[in-house]
Amino acid sequence: MPRISVVIPLYNEIDNVTPLCDALAAALAGEDVEIIIVDDGSRDGSAAALDREAEARGDHFKMIHLQRNFGQTAAMQAGIDAAQGEVIVTLDADLQNDPLDILPLAERLLAENLDVVAGWRKNRQDGLLLRKIPSRIANRLIRRLTGVFLHDYGCTLKAYRSSVLKGVRLYGEMHRFIPAWLSTLTYTDRIVEVPVRHHPRRAGKSKYGISRTFRVLVDLLFVKFFLGYSQRPMHFFGVIGLFSLFIGSGMLIYLFIDKFAEGAAISGRPMLIAGVLFFLAGLQFLNTGIVGEMLSRIYFEGQGKTTYVVRRAVHLDVPPEP
Repeated sequence: MPRISVVIPLYNEIDNVTPLCDALAAALAGEDVEIIIVDDGSRDGSAAALDREAEARGDHFKMIHLQRNFGQTAAMQAGIDAAQGEVIVTLDADLQNDPLDILPLAERLLAENLDVVAGWRKNRQDGLLLRKIPSRIANRLIRRLTGVFLHDYGCTLKAYRSSVLKGVRLYGEMHRFIPAWLSTLTYTDRIVEVPVRHHPRRAGKSKYGISRTFRVLVDLLFVKFFLGYSQRPMHFFGVIGLFSLFIGSGMLIYLFIDKFAEGAAISGRPMLIAGVLFFLAGLQFLNTGIVGEMLSRIYFEGQGKTTYVVRRAVHLDVPPEP
C-alpha cells in the first residue's frame, strides 16, 4: 500500500495532461505514492491522453474515467474512494497548484500528527475582480460560520489523513468545505494551513466563474446547519417552534380575555390573524423537528454510521475508521 495517494479531478484539460504528468513524475520521483487522476467525463480527448500517460509511466499512475461530467466534488470522491495511501493529497489539474508542494504538505501532516494540512494561495495568480474579491468574501463568511479559520478554502491543494477523510461523504459542490466537514470528526487544532505556490493558468480554460460564488453561499447555509444540528435537528426547529408558540399563545390568550372579560370585538383585528399564524407555525416547526430527529437516526443507523470516531485503541481490536 502506498504511503501517499494523490487525487486529481480533471475535466477537459487536454493541453495540460502531459505537462501535469511530467510535473507529477518529477516532483514525486522515488517516493512511495500512487497518482489517481479522475477524468470527469471529458469530451476534448483528455481521456485518451490520460490512458497513454498511464501506459507510458507505470502502475503508480492510475486513471478513473467517469461515465459523464458529474462535477468536481463527485470526481474527487471517486478518487478518494479508490485511494489506498495513509495520506491523501488533492490538487487541481490545471497546474496552478504546484506538484512540488505535495510532499511538504504530506510530510508535515505525518510529522506533526495532524489530520489536515491545507494550502493557502497567499500570492494568488488570478484576476482581482472575478476571482480574488469574491473568494475573499466567501472565505470570510465560511470562517465565521464554520469556526474553522482558514484563509483559503478554495485551494484544492490539501493533505488529509486518509482514515479521517474517508469518514465523510461529499455531495453537490461540497469539496471546498472538506475541512469544515472534518471538524465534526477531529479537533480544529489538527487542521493547519501553510502557504503554497500558485501559478497563472498556462493552457486550457477555467471552469470557474462569478456564479460559483453564489452557489458557495447556498452550500454554506446547508453546511452551517449540518455541522451544528445534524445529530440534533430538534434543537434547531424546536427552539423556533416553542418561541413561535409562545408568541401566538400570548396573543390568543390576550384576545380571549379581551373578548370575554371586556366584551371587545376581535374578529377584524390583525392580532387574531397573527396569533393564529404564530401558533400554527410553532406547531409546524415542532413537527419538522420530530421528522428531522427520525431522519437523523435513519441517516446514521441506515448507513452503519456512528456518532463518534475512534482515533486509535490500546489492547482492543477497534478500527480507526468511523
